[in-house]
Amino acid sequence: MIKAILFDIDGTLLDFSAAERCAIEKAFSKFGLGEFSPEKAQKYSEINLRHWEMLERGEITKNEVLLLRFAEFLKYLNCDSAAPNEVNDYYESIIADKVAFIENAPEICNDLAKDYDLYCVTNGSLTAQTKRLKNSGLDKYFKQIFISDEIGFEKPSIQFFEPVLKAVHREKSEIMIIGDSLTSDMKGGNNAGIKCCFYNPQGKAVEGDIKIDYEIKSLGEIYAVLENESKI
Repeated sequence: MIKAILFDIDGTLLDFSAAERCAIEKAFSKFGLGEFSPEKAQKYSEINLRHWEMLERGEITKNEVLLLRFAEFLKYLNCDSAAPNEVNDYYESIIADKVAFIENAPEICNDLAKDYDLYCVTNGSLTAQTKRLKNSGLDKYFKQIFISDEIGFEKPSIQFFEPVLKAVHREKSEIMIIGDSLTSDMKGGNNAGIKCCFYNPQGKAVEGDIKIDYEIKSLGEIYAVLENESKI
């Protein structure tokens, strides 16, 4: 029976794509990066995702992610008038202030917090993620918030999950992670030896050796998953 739930944040409870697009559009205006377009925003999103995946594989550091993503994007724009670190700092400040929920995330967290211990497990900037959680009001539902910047390791590393498991203090069979990323959330759950619920609204193919216990297309399906677990 599940007693503790580890929630990913971006793409699971908070709509990171909406925040990302807003921040990039504002950066175009702030730094004179040319005419903004959805295609350019999509290009940045692809660059950003690729660098975070490199971090998950241990190929680059967190600081390198923050700078290299904008160095590559500015090169793509043929822009040499803006410094990657300045664009990144501004972008992070906008991301922190922009809050958009995935479906009815606040109501679901409010419901689940009555019967389960909820924890937040997220990769990202300590300052930005802490502010986003506070601004969203979701922070009050979590017994504890774990951010990779503070831990010193990123999901899916077992080193990220070791302090999480210690704090949760439950049997691994009583813990479930819910997230939208195969490479960080589900792989991390596998590494930690806990149950995995894949939030997959876009119907991504599950490849490789990643083990998933449940797959849901909407957050509301979590209730059925937990009901099923209560019978085990």
